[in-house]
Amino acid sequence: MTDKLALDLALHWERTTPDAPYLTQPVGGGQVQTLTWGEALTEARRMAAHLVSRELPAGSRIAIFSKNCAHWILADLAIWMSGHVSVPIFPTVGADSVRYVLEHSESVLLFVGKLDVWEAAKAGVPDGLDCIAFPLAPDTPYPRWDDVLDGVEPLGDFPARKAEELATIVYTSGSTGTAKGVMLSFGAMASSAGGLGDDLGISSDDRMLSYLPMSHVFERWVVEMGSLAYGFQVFFAESLDTFVADLRRAKPTLFVSVPRLWQKFQLGVHAKMPAGRLRFLLKLPIISGIIRKKVLTGLGLECVRYAGSGSAPIPPQLIEWYRALGLELLEGYGMSENFCYSHASRPGHARVGYVGTAYEGVECRISEEGEIQMTSPGLMMGYYKEPELSAAAFTEDGFLRTGDRGEIDAEGRLKITGRVKELFKTSKGKYVAPAPIENRLQTHPDVEITCVGGSGQPQPHAVVVLSPEVREQLADPATRAQLEASLGEHLAAVNGQLAKHESLAFLAVAKGDWTIENGMLTPTMKIKRHSIEETYAPSADAWYGAKSPVVWE
Repeated sequence: MTDKLALDLALHWERTTPDAPYLTQPVGGGQVQTLTWGEALTEARRMAAHLVSRELPAGSRIAIFSKNCAHWILADLAIWMSGHVSVPIFPTVGADSVRYVLEHSESVLLFVGKLDVWEAAKAGVPDGLDCIAFPLAPDTPYPRWDDVLDGVEPLGDFPARKAEELATIVYTSGSTGTAKGVMLSFGAMASSAGGLGDDLGISSDDRMLSYLPMSHVFERWVVEMGSLAYGFQVFFAESLDTFVADLRRAKPTLFVSVPRLWQKFQLGVHAKMPAGRLRFLLKLPIISGIIRKKVLTGLGLECVRYAGSGSAPIPPQLIEWYRALGLELLEGYGMSENFCYSHASRPGHARVGYVGTAYEGVECRISEEGEIQMTSPGLMMGYYKEPELSAAAFTEDGFLRTGDRGEIDAEGRLKITGRVKELFKTSKGKYVAPAPIENRLQTHPDVEITCVGGSGQPQPHAVVVLSPEVREQLADPATRAQLEASLGEHLAAVNGQLAKHESLAFLAVAKGDWTIENGMLTPTMKIKRHSIEETYAPSADAWYGAKSPVVWE
């Protein structure tokens, strides 16, 4: 734990290691620019001086709409130095979401950065709102960062921010409806960062690649606040096409991701080496070590000493697969409302299927209804402008109602068994928890993502999305027939592990992909159940009427 806040931590590295590399940013064509701690803080101080010159009311909301980049962190620091509150916006959302966040937060200024969606999203910026464009921003009519700071001297001393002060408003990804503004204090963010490395031995010698949305608390906690707390170097990804090259450049020692990307890595390996052959080679005493190193080096993960997964449940079989490669993939658990400071598996003490034990200062319990309730140093101050929702989020004795169902084993390790609100009832009056079933379905090598539903039907069903490589081969009748047989066998195997009322009537194979852009996934790549259910509802009766274990959209 640490009693130093974000700006105190940044000033420490500026003072003690000004020449150490901090932020490494790709600038195109395979070229990168690295800012030292001294250079980064000087740049942040210059922008802070500009913001002070605007004479905005103390605590004004200033938004950041950008993919991860060095200037994201610089802008955040500048906002804090100048006495204001940062408001991140997910870099994948459309105009309606941009306008909602800007208007709801009452932001007075917007930083526009590196974006792929600008043309579709720019209509969401209200007329008259002041904006500043990052160096890597698309073409905009706004003044650019370097031009704004031309001739501006760095801000010297600035008022200390207090632990109880509001630091940021993070709008949730909206998987269950309208996004809520989670208010986080400087103290909550710093305490969470300080506890991050207690069991992992994180130091300034570590390296991380930043690519998950900085606008979400997971990346903000691990990368931004983690680097401020421990002084390690942060590399940024240039694009999806260069991701593997970005990984190889960074050679991260710490790497965290979401289950879908860990699964994509696995599918990529299997595309080059069939799963059966890989399993065989990993059993050979001498060859296995060579194969493990080759696979991990190919993924850019050969230097990783801590690998984590969060944001959504990960299939236990996937964890076992990485363990066979020599990478102990550890699962964690957290949410926006506690700045992700909740639970994590510890090296050497993980139990597959469990998200680990509580961090220092966290107290966890299971309610009579099976809900996980907890207290944490990272707890939010509440939801912005939502006093009733804020009150409802906590029990009378101050425990956060997570909305997740779970159980705790004898050693204090937590297992997530589903969402309280995701439970649905079949026409037989039986309740079904979809998440554990989805985890089992996603162990099929060709299934990328799935959604279990069936409210009001005699039995539940699942809609599955196949991996892109497999979808490209479905035009071949023989391949399609073989896949259908394989999916049918997998369905039978999964149903054999379920209670009778949970067994799936069929698997429906979706035609296309589920993406953030088409509204099927949240910005953190969780499925949007209500969107998926609405999309496929018109087909449900025909699917049930087909009475086939596998149906095609």
